Amino acid sequence: MADQSTTVSELRSMIRDFVAERQWQQFHAPKNLSMALAIEAAELMEHFQWIGVERSRELKADPAAVAAIGEELADVLCYALAIANELELDVSETMRAKMKKNEAKYPAEEIRGRYGHEDDGRR
Repeated sequence: MADQSTTVSELRSMIRDFVAERQWQQFHAPKNLSMALAIEAAELMEHFQWIGVERSRELKADPAAVAAIGEELADVLCYALAIANELELDVSETMRAKMKKNEAKYPAEEIRGRYGHEDDGRR
C-alpha cells in the first residue's frame, strides 16, 4: 500500500493493534512516548550529522541510506501516531489547525525564499 491509498486512520490502527498485541499500553503514557519519539528523532538526525546540505540531498540516490533513514523516520511516525492514539488527537484536524497558524505566522508573500521574518535577526 502506498501513501496515496493508505489513510491516517489505517496507520493509527496498525500502531494500536501492534501495541495491543504486545500489551504495551501500560508503557505508552504520553510522557514516555514523547521521550521515545525524541530518541528516534535523534537517531534520524545521526544520518545527517556530519554531512553538508547538498550531500544530504544526494542520499536519495543511495538505496541503503534511504532504507536506513526510512526505518528511523518510520520509528518517529510510529511514536507520533502512538501519542495521537493515547491522547485521542485527530491528526488531520490537528495538522490543519497548525498549518493555519503557520500560514498566519509565515505569510508566503512576506517570507517567500527566506526562513525567518526580517525583524527576527535570522537572515
